[in-house]
Amino acid sequence: MFRRFGFSLLCLLALCPGFPAQAQPPKEVNFGIISTETSQNLRTIWEPFLADMSRQTGLNVKAFFASDYAGIIQGIRFGKVDIAWTGNKAAIEAVDRAGAEVIAQTVSANGDAGYWSLLLAHKDSPYNSVQDVLENAGKISFGNGDPNSTSGFLVPGYYVFAQNGVDPKKIFRRTLNGSHEINALAVANRQIDVATCNSEVLARIKITSPEKYLQLKVIWKSPLIPSDPIVMRKNLDAETRKTLKDFLFAYGRNAAERKILAALQWAPFRVSDDDQLLPVRQLELFKQQAVVKADETLSEREKASRLEKIGEELAKLDRRMKELELARK
Repeated sequence: MFRRFGFSLLCLLALCPGFPAQAQPPKEVNFGIISTETSQNLRTIWEPFLADMSRQTGLNVKAFFASDYAGIIQGIRFGKVDIAWTGNKAAIEAVDRAGAEVIAQTVSANGDAGYWSLLLAHKDSPYNSVQDVLENAGKISFGNGDPNSTSGFLVPGYYVFAQNGVDPKKIFRRTLNGSHEINALAVANRQIDVATCNSEVLARIKITSPEKYLQLKVIWKSPLIPSDPIVMRKNLDAETRKTLKDFLFAYGRNAAERKILAALQWAPFRVSDDDQLLPVRQLELFKQQAVVKADETLSEREKASRLEKIGEELAKLDRRMKELELARK
């Protein structure tokens, strides 16, 4: 009886003003980081930023590394990832299939409005252009990017392959898929002949593996790709969403924070939304259009039907982009 009385008294005291409440543990937030290079390299440059995020927001922010882009997308879909750095193509998947939205855009530390997709070969390779690669494809082992990568897969898939009416899965002696870093190092080590990469990761390799960087040459460079987005799952509670946004858009205002961002090759973040993805959505549809036009297995009726649907989607995107252009004037 005394135990029951004591327990009841404690409960009453806990409700009284001035009685010290038990501290609640900080809310845990998982920050997804795409696998552009090894987790150890990524952890080194991301930990200071995430530590600042934890300290300034009062949240327990943890890094979520996945072996591929799909792991981040699935993590958002099933509530295992709350906020993430992704490429634009992966962000489309996250928005369309995982309940995410774009909240911010990264900004390059050197002022570039974006970055570039690359094709790399060994410095002593006889291949010096896209034409060289396509003409000798039957002899070449090719390192393609993650299927959800903008710069490693979508952009070269359109500009290098779709525009030339070829399928990389069919023309090369051997095709592998890997991260940007894995592809670049495989070329430097002569394990594969040609591979996709991007300008940001190549700049990182120059710092982390300078001897490997010297073994590489760029044989193709894409048009400019919009800088990567930061996405957040829509069903995250409103208070946490606001806390994370406030942190992102205030970060980088002093020298110490700018140094941490510089290690990530970034300047302070820019506010953004899902409209950032429109040019990449267009690119995806242009690629599909080129593939359908070149597909000799389709009947003329089926080909016309598919091209009509793609044309309708492109028209919708074009109207939206014109609306945004008018709004900016």
